[in-house]
Amino acid sequence: MEVEKLKSLLERVKRGEVAVDDALHALRKLPFEDLGFSKIDHHRQLRTGFPEVIFCQGKTIPQVKQISERILAAGHPLLATRATSDMYEAVKEVHPEACYNALGRTITVSQSDEEGAPGILVVSAGTSDLPVAEEAAETVKMMGNRPEQLYDVGVAGLHRLMGNHEKLLAARVIIVVAGMEGALPSVIGGLVECPVIAVPTSVGYGASFGGLAALLGMLNSCASGVTVVNIDNGFGAGYSASLINRLSALA
Repeated sequence: MEVEKLKSLLERVKRGEVAVDDALHALRKLPFEDLGFSKIDHHRQLRTGFPEVIFCQGKTIPQVKQISERILAAGHPLLATRATSDMYEAVKEVHPEACYNALGRTITVSQSDEEGAPGILVVSAGTSDLPVAEEAAETVKMMGNRPEQLYDVGVAGLHRLMGNHEKLLAARVIIVVAGMEGALPSVIGGLVECPVIAVPTSVGYGASFGGLAALLGMLNSCASGVTVVNIDNGFGAGYSASLINRLSALA
């Protein structure tokens, strides 16, 4: 249940419009709903400001469909990551307006028509990094932001990055997605005064060790203000960037 709906329910109880037993019945699935194979944390939005997200990898299609159905029935927006097209088709049966980002492998259902807040820039070093970058961008959108994207501006051609210097300077937080040697976050970190969230990807030849080379390069960045998330973790980067942007907007 969304925060606004819960507040409205409590106000109605206070005014005597809703009986206590009826309110208790409405809240019966807090703090979680037990499906046997999954316990859905309906209380999470009250604690953290955003509802539970479905990590689809390793789950069956019926499991993803049922979890999605219960999240949507509670009035929450839906974000599912690492989702297949078959999972999307199943969720679409529950909610026909569900959207699928095939590149980012996300399923989304927004419960708000409000325009997102600006301030977050998602940057990718190469086109091969776009699946992770798109996962980050979709996460940012679902958390109430309006991201700007700047793709394929890696260090092999720095003129492409410098040609967009104004976009870098205008951002309140920048997500930088890069594979190979993972140098791009350090470069951007030396150009801007806002936080930079670096995302190493598993893109690269053998000695990149599935993203480990990029991860270590980013962790050892000489640029101040660079924070690193796990390999291919576009969701984690988007979530953190959204929290930072929310605080920046309140400042």
